[in-house]
Amino acid sequence: MARRKVCVVLVDRANYGRMKPVMRAIAAHPELELQTLCTGTMLLERFGEAVRIVENDGFPVSGRIYVELEGSVPTTMAKSVGFAVIEFATEFHRLKPDLVLLIGDRYEALAAAVAAAYMNLCICHLQGGEVSGSIDESARHAITKFAHYHFPATERAARYLIRMGERPDTILTVGCPSSDLAATVTTDGVAEIINRGGRGCVVDPGRPFLLTIFHPITTEFGGEAEQMMRLLEALTRVARPTVLLWPNIDAGADHISKAIRVFRDRPGVGWLRTIINLPPEDYLKVLRATSCAVGNSSSFVRDAGFFGTPVVLVGNRQWGREYDQHVRHVPVEAHAIERAIREQLAHGRYPASRLYGDGLVAGRIAEALARLKPYVQKRLHYIHDDPGSTGVAAVLAVPGGGSAAPPPKK
Repeated sequence: MARRKVCVVLVDRANYGRMKPVMRAIAAHPELELQTLCTGTMLLERFGEAVRIVENDGFPVSGRIYVELEGSVPTTMAKSVGFAVIEFATEFHRLKPDLVLLIGDRYEALAAAVAAAYMNLCICHLQGGEVSGSIDESARHAITKFAHYHFPATERAARYLIRMGERPDTILTVGCPSSDLAATVTTDGVAEIINRGGRGCVVDPGRPFLLTIFHPITTEFGGEAEQMMRLLEALTRVARPTVLLWPNIDAGADHISKAIRVFRDRPGVGWLRTIINLPPEDYLKVLRATSCAVGNSSSFVRDAGFFGTPVVLVGNRQWGREYDQHVRHVPVEAHAIERAIREQLAHGRYPASRLYGDGLVAGRIAEALARLKPYVQKRLHYIHDDPGSTGVAAVLAVPGGGSAAPPPKK
């Protein structure tokens, strides 16, 4: 029999870091064939052109989709979605996948979901059912309603999917595959990783240092530069060596980037090192080695917990996310950020968390992809409408997830 073609959509560096273990498991599965579409900032040189990392890791890149309009304002984001729908339709027609595998809440992934759904392709979605801030909240739930099968990262997310009207037997397993990658990394070579590229001070990872990422919040467009300056003010007061990664491409990113450039050119900023991008394993090594992560990246909630890395979560971008005891959530106020950083540095590392996965997730996802039965027509489902329906507690009790059977025809 022909192998089942699974088309994985990658849209940015964080996206790839979480998908990489799943891609490995798909490529190794005898019944699956991996296809890879790269789009978004994966293709842009100013974001490190992460598509080259994918190729160097040995994965086939089946197509490149250029969709990002310059400007980093709400209008360019909206127009980029429109371009992406057109281009994804073209690539899906060419590749003819059996399954389309999407992750998360990016607008590029939403465009892929729209194109795939209207082309009668079966969609599988990772990390649905979560709660956060920004437009990502709406995009994530929209992708859920287009998707036919689900791989949520936590048990709470699985319950939320069912409360959104998704059938329990379409939830195939629980856990975030980024935990698989996190489980494999050490802190070997961190000094070289930090200091071989970028610009600024030399960071000695043998001494306490901070890791900072601050992305724009699209629903708070217009205030990004001021928010970034407040964060930089807090970091100045703490005055610890700091590794700062550039923001994503969302509306407002240019304002944040400009604030960083203006700030780092000031005299006396001898504690800051800026880096454009890091490959997934390298990034996780730095996250594991840092004394405290500061900012609003979702990786600070997910992956930092796996390492027990202290986190100061700044602002509303991750509002509503599940997080463990390693996180302190503060408003975008310099004094509050400074105080939380000092408290986290004084506390030190936390016990490792398995809230977002046990490090063995990707294999379960690949096996589920091989055995599920593709279908096209979705219907809204609620447990109380179907006395014979399986509840989420029963689904989660089954190793590897649910039955993978399609909804019955009515």
